[in-house]
Amino acid sequence: MRTLINPEKEIWVTLSRRPDSGKENIDETVGKILRDIKSSGDKALQEYSLKYDKIKPGKIRVSRKEIVESGNKIPEKLKEAIDMAYRNIEKFHMSQLCREEVVETMPGIRCRRKNVAIEKVGLYVPGGSAPLFSSVLMLGIPAKIAGCSQIIMCTPSGRTGKVDPLILYAASLTGINEIYKIGGAQAIAAIAYGTETVPKVNKIFGPGNQFVTRAKELVQSEGVAIDMPAGPSEVLVIADETADPEFVAADMLSQAEHGPDSQVVLVTDSRNILSGVIAEIKKQIKLLPRKDIAEQALNNSLFIMVPDLENAIKFSNEYAPEHLIINCANAADLAEKVINAGSVFVGKYSCESAGDYASGTNHTLPTNGYAKCYSGVSVESFMKKITFQEITREGIEGIGPAVELMAEAESLTGHSNAVKVRLRK
Repeated sequence: MRTLINPEKEIWVTLSRRPDSGKENIDETVGKILRDIKSSGDKALQEYSLKYDKIKPGKIRVSRKEIVESGNKIPEKLKEAIDMAYRNIEKFHMSQLCREEVVETMPGIRCRRKNVAIEKVGLYVPGGSAPLFSSVLMLGIPAKIAGCSQIIMCTPSGRTGKVDPLILYAASLTGINEIYKIGGAQAIAAIAYGTETVPKVNKIFGPGNQFVTRAKELVQSEGVAIDMPAGPSEVLVIADETADPEFVAADMLSQAEHGPDSQVVLVTDSRNILSGVIAEIKKQIKLLPRKDIAEQALNNSLFIMVPDLENAIKFSNEYAPEHLIINCANAADLAEKVINAGSVFVGKYSCESAGDYASGTNHTLPTNGYAKCYSGVSVESFMKKITFQEITREGIEGIGPAVELMAEAESLTGHSNAVKVRLRK
């Protein structure tokens, strides 16, 4: 854990750089996987599944029977919790649907935009040591609301060759029934290029390790859209003297247990909070089953004391965290000053875990500073917007002369003539 007291603003940019994962030259590995699956399809896909996931070649599509029966393997209380999360996420995302008005920019000229769902989308859901069934809800629900006609899901299976029932149950709630037992970069390659078994999609969504992330970035350069660039998960907590160190430590550890390359940051104007949170972390970490992972993540952590909360917000906006928790007496006022963050949690009871699972907001968020220019996943992420314009005779008479002049000023005579022939008639 690295502690800094009133660091100079000149080094804020340096402090905001995410830690190096320590793994280099993954492009060669990922590039070969992409090339092999692009050229050899299912054959290469089966080989990589055996190599990386230790799954023997066989049927990679999950059967309808497996999906339907998944609910029988889950305790009723847990199903009720997942159902509640589904309702909250659906309710929040349904509010994002809106019909845009037709705008008459001048007499005889009417312009509008239409939301159109992306036809084929691919969802990647990690399923390693911690099967992220919550990601199925976060991606599947907005895709369903948007109206995507084909939703493909890829997720790795366990050594038994079976997908975790929780992932399948969440998929059944969202109506996803085209699920493939594929993980890693090979899954991204399969849905980016298509194979004999796996369909090609138009846009790929979902979190993953650095190999998955790099694969998404590389296929994007070949014309397949992705949700956003992503990296290891992260949280920044702003806490003042009124914060409870136990709450703050718990929030930081909840993020640290994601993975050894996760980063947690505390920014406070209180020396008592600084020392109190560090003491609580040392106490609480002993109780975590994923203690080893959290300890590795804490090696990347920052504990920063600043002169006041104004500086705390400024540092946060420079850092642009995936998750921002504001645990302060005036949390609502400070929240209005946030300009760079994936998702903001306002007040001492607003734990990041709630947003990860069930409050309703989406947990697929920009990391690695990309919150400066990207939003989290929403219904709009699964849509494209098409503009329409309708020009009447009155409209072309009003706008035509201006268009002629502008076209001729750019030496585009053909553009100008398209107006002239209409005005002559």
